Parts: sequence; C-alpha cells; structure tokens
Amino acid sequence: NSLFISVSAASPQARITHQGQACNYNDEGYSERVYAIREGGTLELSCLVNGHPKPQVRWTKTAGAVQDKKYETTVYNATLRIECIQRLQAGRYYCRADNGIGQPAIKSFRVDVYYLDPPVLTVHQSIGDAKEYYQERTVFLRCSGNSSPPALLTWHRNDRHTLIGDEGVSIYEPLFTQGETKILKLKNLRAQDYAKYSCVASVRQVCGLKDQKASFKLTNRTAAPSIQIRVTDPVIVNPGDLVLLQCEVLGGDPPPRLSWSRVVGELPPDIQVSGGNLTIPRVRLEDAGEFQCSASNNVSGPVRKSISIYVRTLRNGRFWITPDPYHEDDTIKIGREVKISCQVEAVPLEELRFSWLKNGRRLRPSDRIIISKADSELAAGTSSLDIIDLRFTDFGTYTCQAKLANYASPEINIEVNISSSTVPPSVSVPPNRARLRIREGKDAELQCEVHGKPKPVLRWCRIDKDCTDPVETYDGILHLRNVSRTASGVYRCQTSPYNGFNVPPREAQVELEVLYPPPVFPQTLELRQALGRSVSLRCNVERGKGWRPLRYEWRLDGSLLSSARYDAADPNLYEIEKLSNRDYGVYNCSVSNEAGTSSCIFSVNGRAYAPEFYYDTVNPVRSVKPNVYSFLLQWTQKEPEAVDRVTSYRLQYKQIRSGHPRWQGVDVSVPSQIRRGDLLSHTISDLYKPFSYHVRLTPQTLFGDGDSALRLVHYYEAPTLSPQTGDASCSFEDESLCGFRHDPSGNFNWTRRNAEKKNPNTTPNTGPLTDLAGSSKGMLAADVPYSPGGTPAGHYMFIEASRPRKPGDKARLISPIYTLATPSRSGGRQNVFCLFFYYHMYGKHVGSLNVFIRSYGTLGDQPMWSHSNNMGDHWHKANVTITPRGPFQMVAMVLLTFSAD
Repeated sequence: NSLFISVSAASPQARITHQGQACNYNDEGYSERVYAIREGGTLELSCLVNGHPKPQVRWTKTAGAVQDKKYETTVYNATLRIECIQRLQAGRYYCRADNGIGQPAIKSFRVDVYYLDPPVLTVHQSIGDAKEYYQERTVFLRCSGNSSPPALLTWHRNDRHTLIGDEGVSIYEPLFTQGETKILKLKNLRAQDYAKYSCVASVRQVCGLKDQKASFKLTNRTAAPSIQIRVTDPVIVNPGDLVLLQCEVLGGDPPPRLSWSRVVGELPPDIQVSGGNLTIPRVRLEDAGEFQCSASNNVSGPVRKSISIYVRTLRNGRFWITPDPYHEDDTIKIGREVKISCQVEAVPLEELRFSWLKNGRRLRPSDRIIISKADSELAAGTSSLDIIDLRFTDFGTYTCQAKLANYASPEINIEVNISSSTVPPSVSVPPNRARLRIREGKDAELQCEVHGKPKPVLRWCRIDKDCTDPVETYDGILHLRNVSRTASGVYRCQTSPYNGFNVPPREAQVELEVLYPPPVFPQTLELRQALGRSVSLRCNVERGKGWRPLRYEWRLDGSLLSSARYDAADPNLYEIEKLSNRDYGVYNCSVSNEAGTSSCIFSVNGRAYAPEFYYDTVNPVRSVKPNVYSFLLQWTQKEPEAVDRVTSYRLQYKQIRSGHPRWQGVDVSVPSQIRRGDLLSHTISDLYKPFSYHVRLTPQTLFGDGDSALRLVHYYEAPTLSPQTGDASCSFEDESLCGFRHDPSGNFNWTRRNAEKKNPNTTPNTGPLTDLAGSSKGMLAADVPYSPGGTPAGHYMFIEASRPRKPGDKARLISPIYTLATPSRSGGRQNVFCLFFYYHMYGKHVGSLNVFIRSYGTLGDQPMWSHSNNMGDHWHKANVTITPRGPFQMVAMVLLTFSAD
C-alpha cells in the first residue's frame, strides 16, 4: 500500500470568456477585455480558473452612479448570466478566484450595452425686431439623441440630402452637448424652407440596431399649442360626485397631443382619461389635488395648464381652554378671563361656518362675550369664545357647532363644560412605577396618572427618539408587547395640547430596563489542536446595560471545572497549558444573571481535516486485465500542521450498483510529515470494468479518525497518442462512449442512438436514417477513412433540438484525456496530429457545431473548428490539424439557433 508525495499546491489563475455572439469584441490585453451586447440580450461570462485546492470564484460589479446601486452584482459562481440586460448594467465586471494559496487572481471584463432610442425633434421660432419693410423670422429645429455608442445625427429635407451648400441653412452642435444634439437653423424663412425635415440617428448598424428617425413638416401655419380648461379653478365637489375636466385646444399646428397628469403622485386608478377629458366617476377624499393638462406638438415645448380639485371635508373636531394670561396659576376663577377655542379640519375653509350654544341655546355676542370666527393666534379652521370677567352665571356647557355651507353632511358638535371644578391638568407617576425592570420577551405596562377637568389625552414617546408620531392613550397606560432589549430607555408621558387646557404641557418620565441573559460570543467554536500544545478558550461577554452577569462556570463534558462570581479576575478565560487526551471534549462556559444563562460551546479535538481530492490527474485510469482496471487517486491534506501528524489514511471503495453495498478498504501509511500543498498518490488496482466506484478517504492521527472526503471514480478508455505509431479511434457502439462524458455546464446532453431503436419521446423524422458506415464507425472518429453507406443499426451521438430546447442552449461532449507518448519540449519539434470526424447537420435553421481543444497548462478551450447552417441530409467529413504540447481533451459543442437536428 505505497503512497507517493509530491508538491502540487498552486495559486489560482483566472481567465474570463464569453458565450454567444458579441456585437463588438476587443481584446485589450490578457487582463482586460471589452464586450458589447445589445440591450435586452443575454450576457453570459465564464470565469475559467486553475489552481489547487480548487479556487472559489466570485463575480462583482461596482456601479458608477448612486442610482445604479440596484444593478450591483455579487455572484458566487463560475458563470455570470444576466438575462434581458439593461443599459444601466453596463460596466466593468470582476472575477476573483481564491483558494488560500498565494494572492487571489482577479480579472476584469468591461461590458458595453448598446442601444439606440428614437431621436427627439422640437421646433423653436423667433420673430426679429420690426425693420423698415419686413420682419425677420428664424426657425430652429433641434434634434437630440440618446444612444450607446454615440449616434451620428443627420438632417434631411423631403427625405433627401439637399441641405449642404444652402446659404439659408446652417447646422451646428450646441456647446457642451458632446455630439448628442444637432440644430438646424433656417434664417429669414423662404418659400422653399417650408418642407418635411427628418433627423436620422444612426450607430451604423452596430448590434443590428436599425436607424431611428424623427420627422416634422414645417409650414407657414406652424405654431405652438394653446389650450384652456373649461372649468373654473378650483373645482369644489362633494364625496361621490362625478367630476369632469375638459381640456380644449385653442390653437397649434401640427394639432397638439393632450395628456393629463397629477402634479404630485400618480393618477388614481379609477380615473378615466380620453383625449382632453378627465373623468372621475365617484370622487373620493384621496382624489383631491392639483391636476395638469399638457399639450405638445414638438413646437416650442409642451404647454401646461393646472386646475385643483377640492373634495368637501369636515372632520376631527377638538377644543382647548385658555385661562387668563395675566395670572400665573392657570386656574379658572370668578372675575377672570377665559377663552374656549374649537377647531375642525374643513375643505374648503371658505365654506366653514361656526355657531356657539350655551346649555343648548344659541349664544349671542355681547360686551363680555366675544365670538371670533377665525383666531389669528391659532390654526386655520378655528373659532373662539372669549368670556371677559367670568361670573357665576357663566358656568355651564358650551357647544361649538361647525358645518359647511354647501354640504349636507352632519355638523360637528364639540361640548366644553365650564364650572368651578374645571381645573388645569397635572401628571405624575404612581409610586414604585418610575422604573420598571422587565425580562425580555414579556409584556410591559408604563403608567402615568393624569388629573384635571376636562381630562386630557396623554402622549407617549421615548426621549432619545424622534417624537413626530407619539402614541396617544386615554387611560394613561402605554402597553408594550413582547419587549426586546432595544426597548430599554426613558419614556415621557405628556398632556396633549387639544381637548384640554391651552397651557404648557405637563409631563412625567418612566424608565424601562429590559433584562436579558448576558450576550456572549462565540456561541459555538471548534478548535483542532495537537497533543502537547497549549489551548486558550475565551468566552467574551458584551458590555452593555440590562444584563449584569452574576456568576460563571466552566464544564468539560458536563463535569464542573470551575465556578465563581463574575467579578473574579478574567473569569471568561480557560487555559490548558499542555493538551492531553483527557482534555479533549466539549467545553461549556455559562454566564448567568437574573434574566437567564448564556453559554459559549467549545469543541476541542485533534481530528484531522478532510483531504482534498486532486481532479486534474492525467489519465488516472489504467487497464490491468481484460476485466480489471486501476485508478490513480491523488489528494492533498487540508491544514496538516493544525493537529498531530497524519500517520495513515483509511481508503474505502465500493461499486455503484445495487447488490454491492459493502465497502472494501486498505490502510495507506504515510512515511513522513505531510506539509501543506504536498500531493499524495495511491493506486487502487482491483476495480472491475466498466463499473464506477464510490471512494472514501479518511485521515488517521493519534487522536483517531479525521474527517472523510468522498468522490466518484469512473472507468473509461484512456488512449495514448504517438505521432509515429499510435492512432486512437472511437465509434459509439460501446455504451462507455470511449470515455467521452457530458459537460455539466451545458443546458442539455448529447444522446447515443441509432435509427432502429429511437426513443419514442424524440421528435419524429429527426436524425440520420443510418450511421456513417454501419456499426464499425460512428459520428466522431480519429483517422477513420470515409466509407459511404451505413446501416440503421449503427450508433451515433445525437442532440434533440426541438422543444423544450430554445435558442442559445448548448450541449457539450468532452473526450477523455489523451496522453502524448513524446511530449513537446520548449523549442523542440512539435507533435502534429490529424483529427478526423464525421458530422450530420440537417435543418432549416440549424445552429453551429464547434470543436475545441482543452490543453492542460493553459486556461480555457481553444477553438479549432466550427461550422453553421444546413448541410443537407448527408454525413460530411472534417479534418483538423492539432499540435498539442501535452495532455489534451476534445470538446464538441452545439449552439442552437432554432429547431434542427
């Protein structure tokens, strides 16, 4: 059970490739490429990486402007795919490959998204000062474009290039427009200047973007729009009424286009717009606002008219009592002045009417009773009753009535009692309620007692928070459900300025302390350490208010190690000077307070990390006997120096088929200390053809078994090529496919089939009627002479291109690794091989067949041959010369356009 060690750890390498047809592609160097794609297309970038252990790939994009943040991209995958790409997603994309060896490999790929919007053409007229005999009239036609790449703007008159050389016409670009705008100036208009003008924007068919054109017919009647709204502003309606706004065109040529919008926000969903008419079938309060009619005919810019809709509203009545301002005690007494104010929300305010009653009878103004319809000291919609020199006969119930003059809605009545018991408010906190301590997750009730007549409403808010939206309570109690630690703080209860006295607010404070178990970190941590080394375990306790740890204790596998009050010196640290076997286990550091207990869990062990398989072994399969093969297994050990030396590996394997669940295994000894990056090898020599196997590899140390790694081992033919004597040929008569396999990066797979036994699920009348030349040859071969005539029994590799396949799908077939008998050396003679294969491409819209060579030591697949379009219902032969310097593979890929086979 021999084991070989070599150094194989390699820092990552990366290269970015693209899929699909680029509109424009520039290679500006190995690390930077520029790729152009049409807006709405699918971007697919692949990051090809080398390195061992296998690098992790991450795609990122840094957006250019703040408004582009939603298009920022972070993808952990080898392939970045963006469907229906938008212009704001253009930019530089970065592929970062990292495997912990050396520096990460970072490559970038700039993506330009091409688009061409229709140009915008506007006309501006100016009339010169009055001259002795005439007035000079000048017209400017302005054309603005928006595109990537920048568009070429050209002017035409009557769809012909007749503007060059005309002294009455000048074309120029305004300053600071960077070629996005061109102005056509017609000075002192002539008869021939009245014509059809067109502005054409072109990006020269890049990405298949067709030219865009905007046209305007200039006549002696050309004029800017003029409109009016045939209703008086504002429009005042009742809820539920039908509202009709009519926008009428008074002038303009060409005839203006009308549209309606809301000045603030979107149009309500139930609004109906037809031409210049805006209809609201049943108006609601939220439909009120300012609406705008816009008219545009590309002359002198849009013309707008606005109108407001008011929906009658009467709601939210409230009152307050203002004591005599010349006394400081804020009490109501005989002989003093008192003012009662009431306020409502009313729309429109011009229709608001107030009346006052005392004990149900209408109140008339007098020398002592002053009624004001609008109080300048208070908010709009307010009426005040001022009683000067209060008398005993003035005590009673006063009612403020508010209604709208033209609205048959119920009036609002606000009652206020004035008597000797009417006193200003006072607020206090009940005994033992000024500070509450509640466990996290419980309900809390914060209470303030309020006294006074009338009894005011209390408002609650935290003093360290913005109090723009306080919580109002009528009983003085603030209910908090399922409180969390973030609810801790000081809360203020304050009298509302309404429905009470108009005096400075009375307030009190309640402190809430939410108790919770001590927050600790790390909550779980695994430490792998070798025998004889020191170990430090630290359970960190976050400093903060509301937890106050009282005790701590350390346990190993449930057995108490130490315990004390938390004020002991550095209680959250447990140290082991020299690790022994009895020190391995699970350590629990628990920290407790009156709210509960929190724990840090440490798992201390000497278990080795899992090995990492090396998948780039060149031709690991060897044929030992007619029915037996061997497999060269290679791996590296993760973090080998973190624990005790790996002394051996337990290697186990079993067949992947029913009836053989039993594992076979051997112990592979390790003669010396393994270092990070060492490549370990062992040959499994008793595997049966053509079966695949599960392989499990487990490192062993003085501690015992470490973490296991699993992989699959497949049998395939591994031919060796020699330019002088060795030829490798393959037909697809064997189900093993000569070691060919499907690439999982494709959208679908190739299928082995013949004409006699077609899959009933495949589309009828698809695929060749025979193979190339019977069962001895298949579709793909090396050095196979052409022989006409085939048989329906012969096999070939086939793709089903009908539904559910769609354009852009690809199928990839990868050959086994071919080893060279005499590898090329630098500066020496190259190995030259001829690759022959036969292909059948038949269909109206067939895609493309591509052959690549994947050479080890280079990044990416190198294109060697490609063909597209329909070749008829016949087999064809292709010859490709290849010159590999080392082991290589062939990749056959089909990229679909439309249905074909």
